[in-house]
Amino acid sequence: MLLIDLARTSAAVAADSARLAKIRHLAELLGRVGPDEAEIAIAYLSGELPQRQLGVGLAGLRDLPEPRLAATATLLQVDALLTRVKARTGPGSQAARKTLLAELFAALTGPEQTFLSRLIRGELRQGALDGVMIEAVATASGAPAAEVRRALTLRGWLPAVGAAALSGGVEALRSFTLEVGRPVAPMLAQSAASVTAALERVGGRAAIEWKLDGVRVQAHRSGEAVSVFTRALDDITAQVPELVEAVGALPATDLVLDGEVIALRPDGRPEPFQVTSGRVASRADVAGARRSTPLSVFFFDALRAGGADLLDLPDEARHTELVRAVPAELITPRLVTDDAAEGEAFFKEALRRGHEGVVVKSPQSPYAAGRRGAGWVKVKPRHTLDLVVLAAEWGSGRREGRLSNLHLGARDPVGGGFVMLGKTFKGLTDELLAWQTERFLALAAGPVDGWTVTVRPELVVEIAFDGVQRSSRYPGGMALRFARVIRYRPDKTPEQADTVDAVRALML
Repeated sequence: MLLIDLARTSAAVAADSARLAKIRHLAELLGRVGPDEAEIAIAYLSGELPQRQLGVGLAGLRDLPEPRLAATATLLQVDALLTRVKARTGPGSQAARKTLLAELFAALTGPEQTFLSRLIRGELRQGALDGVMIEAVATASGAPAAEVRRALTLRGWLPAVGAAALSGGVEALRSFTLEVGRPVAPMLAQSAASVTAALERVGGRAAIEWKLDGVRVQAHRSGEAVSVFTRALDDITAQVPELVEAVGALPATDLVLDGEVIALRPDGRPEPFQVTSGRVASRADVAGARRSTPLSVFFFDALRAGGADLLDLPDEARHTELVRAVPAELITPRLVTDDAAEGEAFFKEALRRGHEGVVVKSPQSPYAAGRRGAGWVKVKPRHTLDLVVLAAEWGSGRREGRLSNLHLGARDPVGGGFVMLGKTFKGLTDELLAWQTERFLALAAGPVDGWTVTVRPELVVEIAFDGVQRSSRYPGGMALRFARVIRYRPDKTPEQADTVDAVRALML
């Protein structure tokens, strides 16, 4: 199959707002894809790369070569070249990757270049989320959607599940089982504004657990072999020897555990998130990093223990198995209650200790791997800042032709001007997108035909975020975590925006 087939399908999916229409477009293409191409096609149309990360920055996707007029590039050819790009490491690797990308893009037509560059940048937001793709796979393969979802729970990677369904139908899907050493997609939580609201949503009595500001991990043990995976299912076993040793010291030898690793200060409070994430991501001098930044591990769920799979058991039964397998000092603090006041006090204590908040869990909820199950509800405090819009980027997918991604700045009372803290496109409704596009074009302080449009710093926007972290990417040395737009503030002038000092205080 040619890459142009995917580019055209992607454009059709983005253009159709109706869910059934999106499914129809995807299923039609999946019905034509070859068995050795299916996993690549499903990954691309889901906005993912089989290679995960290529190590290519935005600069490597600028100044693309002139497109070809005829489409000849196949999926297998493109995937093979991207694998070569990722394999380039060490001195000179950036230049080598750039050369390979130029070679690839020179072989593509204009629509293919647009499709692939958005895919590599992680900006292929066309509406082909897992739910839509699951239905498309079911339609194309003839397998029930429930069978596809079940296989996805156990395999954790939709392209592989979809490829199996297309080649072998229900029988192939039922061959997927929970396999120690192969990660499953983690269960995710919905959100609520308060513990009281979360308790009401799950139906009263619930387990409330601290939400640690660490890195989500899934630990597998089979005999003496221990493997550790991230939320994105990447293998980080070599990078977290503390966790490997902790799991290896347990009496049980057949386990799959869900939890978090976190770097703690001597007083027990967590280090900033980027300290933990940087330690987990580092592959260099792990022994030295361990001495300077030791990791602690806390588990909150058991997916397999006692020689049995536990995914379908209720939360309280899984937690009982967790307590049997893991010592108390390695288990996330937990309170079971139906008392809202008691739950709110537990929440405040988690915050006082420096953690993100809590997760409220229904005792009867099974482990909904890969989904935001209704049985888990997270509660976090909401920080807000009034910031100034410094620029905006043209959107893609359904935001094509709209100025979308906002560049956010805090006021600098000493040096004057504004200090950029990051970007966000989250929280923008269609109405806001239309309004801000018109307004930004009127405020443009430079060309409007490039990727980014700089605007005069006149608009104040209220931004919610989860925290502030150190970052070398922006001039102020910090960035907002999970920033999203609440509303514009026409009642405020840029001189009334929050200062960079106020933001810095939140990082301490």
